[in-house]
Amino acid sequence: MILANLRERISATDVELVIQLLSRGDAAHRGDLLRMAGEHGIDSLLDAAELPELLRTAQSLGQPTAALFIYVTVRHALRASGIDDRSLCDYLGALVFEFGLRDRGHRISRFDDEQYRYLTDLVADIAAVAGRRGFLLAAHLGNFSLWMAGVFPDHITAREERRGGPGLRYYEELGMRGFRLAASHRLAEQLDLAGLYSRAAESFSAIRVALNRLSDRLLFPHVNTPGRLLRQVGDEFRLQG
Repeated sequence: MILANLRERISATDVELVIQLLSRGDAAHRGDLLRMAGEHGIDSLLDAAELPELLRTAQSLGQPTAALFIYVTVRHALRASGIDDRSLCDYLGALVFEFGLRDRGHRISRFDDEQYRYLTDLVADIAAVAGRRGFLLAAHLGNFSLWMAGVFPDHITAREERRGGPGLRYYEELGMRGFRLAASHRLAEQLDLAGLYSRAAESFSAIRVALNRLSDRLLFPHVNTPGRLLRQVGDEFRLQG
């Protein structure tokens, strides 16, 4: 199960690196940053506008951990798209972190034996299974849809053009459905996840676009296809409308 806990994995060493990067060796500025963190918490540092680029290019001062880098880049990508929700950012950061590990994205939990390659298989099992596994299947439908549509939109677009496969709207619809089903499950209330799943469903399209922008810029910066351009333009008009 994915939990909103990526921020918790940011260590004291990570925070020290952030302070070093933001202060740029200036002792007075370092003191100001330490006071800011003491008064307002480390979020006041992690939200610094220049931090994503500083982390991306950090070399002599050390490399950021995966938890720090992913949390900060996802947080800033969401804020740039108008989503200023720390707990949702923490959840989505944990999703990117976890699903980036081997085949985790194809399993409803880290050690589950069954792998799901297609959304239709998840939908079929959701209709047939209840209880805790049904809850995990519904949450995974939301998670996996967002992972694929958010991080690999070019793959989905190319497959749609070549083979007539489902497009991004299909992933959005099933992703929202999965999160809504998960939010309505009794276990979501017990685990204090109902509100988070509901917000993920409501903001699914905007989250997908934010992750697309992050993926386009950082993961696949050299792709230059008509499909990507049409997607980017279409998303701009869609969100503005």
